[in-house]
Amino acid sequence: MKKKNQRITNAVLSGLTLLVVLVFSFPFIWMLLASFKTQSQIMSTGQFFVFEPTGKNYVSVFGQYDFLIFIWNSFFVAAGSTIGSLLLGLPAAYAIARYRLQGLGLVILVARIIPGITFLIPWFIIFSKLGLVDSFTSLILSHMLVGLPFIIWIMISFFEGLPTEIEEAGLIDGCTRSQVFRRVVLPISGPGIITSSLLSFIFSWNNFMFSIILAGDRTKTLPVAVYNFMSYSEINWGALMAAACIITLPVLIIALLAQRYIVSGLSAGAVKG
Repeated sequence: MKKKNQRITNAVLSGLTLLVVLVFSFPFIWMLLASFKTQSQIMSTGQFFVFEPTGKNYVSVFGQYDFLIFIWNSFFVAAGSTIGSLLLGLPAAYAIARYRLQGLGLVILVARIIPGITFLIPWFIIFSKLGLVDSFTSLILSHMLVGLPFIIWIMISFFEGLPTEIEEAGLIDGCTRSQVFRRVVLPISGPGIITSSLLSFIFSWNNFMFSIILAGDRTKTLPVAVYNFMSYSEINWGALMAAACIITLPVLIIALLAQRYIVSGLSAGAVKG
């Protein structure tokens, strides 16, 4: 009787899980199917699953709109902001965790909580005065405004969860605090570093707000390029969905390949013993 009830419970849970997955994956399914449809097929409710697919939308995206340049711009900005955030964020997080700098941590938390749009006008004025509008420097620095606090707060909990005995052993062996950080702490912090860097990269990859103001024709990123498919008179839905699939694909691949690192990294500092 217990086994029968267990099977029923498992079946119900599996059904509910499948339902949740279908609900949350429906927009992506619609987007993927629409990327292979013509404008008239997208507007037709009777051709959701049954239609004659076409690859013209992807040809248009890479041919007419030259999306390879936008892909490179987004990758360069996301990688640059992630690397910069790691270089500054890892030492900062370690110092806050080991020296109990709660005040500094609170300041960083406030910077993370404040909506990014509040920094947009000051950023634009500063970069305009410096002549850095439509430059990768301005985009990388502005994206670090989001990635840096995020990396610091993930790594604070991770460093706090590491046993201090390992660091004390390094200090006894003659290492300085900075050498302990580089040679002992960082090598065993792989899951946290991978998690924070991947999420920072994804946030930068998808960032639209800073790019729409600070980017120009030379440094236009993918979210801004996709936005250009929407005009006052018409929305090119087929090309828009193809471009959206192109943006989503790298993030989806990263999430699938690194999901175990992300889970272990986010839960590393949850339990301390």
